[in-house]
Amino acid sequence: MLENGLIVTVVGMGVVFIFLTIQVFAMHLCAKIISVVNKFFPEQTAEETTKKKTPSSPDEEIAVAIAATKALS
Repeated sequence: MLENGLIVTVVGMGVVFIFLTIQVFAMHLCAKIISVVNKFFPEQTAEETTKKKTPSSPDEEIAVAIAATKALS
């Protein structure tokens, strides 16, 4: 009985190890395929056309937070 349990354990661990090994190789293969595809079809980068308006002082940030809180309540 103990011998059968040990055999099942070893076979199960072997199957999991083989599956994970295949998965690692598949991921490496996918990464190589994607890098080749990116050479022919590079991603388009969207240029930022609007500039973000940043408050010039912490007091303005506090005033904006207070105004937003009052607007929501």
